Order: sequence, then structure tokens, then C-alpha cells
Amino acid sequence: MEDKLIRSVSDFNSELKLKGFNVFEIETDSQATRTYSRKDFYKICLTTGKSIIHYADRSFEAEGTVLFFGNPHIPYSWETLSTSYKGYTCLFSEDFLKLSERSESLQQSPLFKIGGTPILTISSEQREFLNAIFQKMIVEQQTNYVYKDDLIRNYVNLIIHEAMKLQPSENFDQHRNAAARITAVFFELLERQFPIESPDKPLQLKTAQDYAQNLSLHINYLNRAVKEVTGKPTTSHISERIISEAKALLQHTDWNIADIAYALGFEYPSYFNNYFKRITGTNPSSLRALEV
Repeated sequence: MEDKLIRSVSDFNSELKLKGFNVFEIETDSQATRTYSRKDFYKICLTTGKSIIHYADRSFEAEGTVLFFGNPHIPYSWETLSTSYKGYTCLFSEDFLKLSERSESLQQSPLFKIGGTPILTISSEQREFLNAIFQKMIVEQQTNYVYKDDLIRNYVNLIIHEAMKLQPSENFDQHRNAAARITAVFFELLERQFPIESPDKPLQLKTAQDYAQNLSLHINYLNRAVKEVTGKPTTSHISERIISEAKALLQHTDWNIADIAYALGFEYPSYFNNYFKRITGTNPSSLRALEV
């Protein structure tokens, strides 16, 4: 049974990666709203039930039907409180939605950015309307219609536009251990940068300022929260994780030092060598020689 489940999840991930889109119904399985964590896919959930959604440093207690917008660059968690949970989820890449002709990305949308309104309370009438759209997408993704991707994109955009017309939920609790929430968000975002899978896709977030900017937080706010909770500055955690990844790449790949340096965000190998030696006391070549 477990092997069958693993194959099912693997097949789902492969299909999603290939097509850039997937939509499915949630039927009494609340896990469907929270177990999918690919870092390159956006999520829209229409759910009915009782839950607490943690999003950055805010928490929202939802009862009834809510429409949730998840940004893959911003970690969140979902605590289900009710025994019955139902609804729909669609996952899509930014490339699938083809926003290249627009001046701003989904990350800047008021629905997807961290300071925006990712959770909307939905009335019964609105739920019926949105249910119908999700059902149309589920049916359409199974057809052989040559333009079905265009049609599904239109459905996704329709949901987004309908949401833009709604009033945002205001029942956020921003004071529920905000430092711990910010720290948890930082660590989850840090881990989402790894593992480095190819020298052609270098590390994007390298400094505390990068993380603060990505999370739409002031750098001082992020640093205070992380230091308060862990006792160490944000930069220390970033450095430790980069060095950990560097050691893994040195030990388990045949990439040359220059490729590893570039993959970890260093412009020149000499910068990486100096950084590595300053933190570990040895240089990358020596560590690789010892492992061999």
C-alpha cells in the first residue's frame, strides 16, 4: 500500500512538472491542502471546513468556505481542525499562466505577495460559482481538446479576477508569537533553496537582505526575530546552510570547484575559496581530497 502511494505521488509530481498545471478535488482528505510543497508552483484552494492557516507572521482561523492563494516562494502551514473537509485545489507554474507579456509577476499580485490578501471568505453563492469553475477545469484537463491549456488559463484568470473583487479577510492574528512565525518562515524559505541540482541554476537568495526582501520584511525585523528565537544572527544560519551544501556538492558530485562556486552564488571561485576557508578552516580542494 505504501509503495502504491509513493508511486502515485511520484506520478502526480511528474505529470504536474510536465504540464505545469493540475487541478483536483479534495474529498475528506485535508492533507491535500497542505502536503504539496513544490517550490515552483502556485496554489489556489477553495475549501470548506474549519482550519488555521499560518502565512508568514500571520495566522487566520477559517470556518466555512475560504479561497486561499499560495505563493511557492512564501512558506505557509495549514492546521485542519474539522473532521470533514472538502473543496478543490489547483496548482500551476507561472510559465503555464504565461504572464510574460505583463509588467509584473504573480509574486507582486495582491493575492500572492506576502503583504497581500491570500485568504478570502466566500459566501454560499460565491462558492457555487467557484465550484463550477473548478469542476470545469477538472473535466477540461482530461480532454484532448487542442486548446484546452488556453481554456484552463482563462478559468484560472477568472478565479483570480473574481477574488480581486472580493473584500479581504481581516481576521488575521499578527501578534501570535510573531518572532517564532517569522523565524519558521525564514528557515523554511532557506531550506527551499536547496538542494542545488545544477550549476546552471545558481542559488538565488544569498544574504539576509535577500530573504527580507523576498518576504517583504524589513531586514531589521527579520534579524531581530531570528536572533530572538535562535540566539544567532540570520547571516550565520545562511552561511551554515551554504557551507553544508558546499560540502555535499564537493563530496557527492564531480563538479569542478568553479561550477560549485557559481552554483552557490559566488561570482568568482576565489570568493568561494576564501568564504569556505574562513568558515571551515580549510579550502574546498583539500576537503574534496580528504573525502576521496
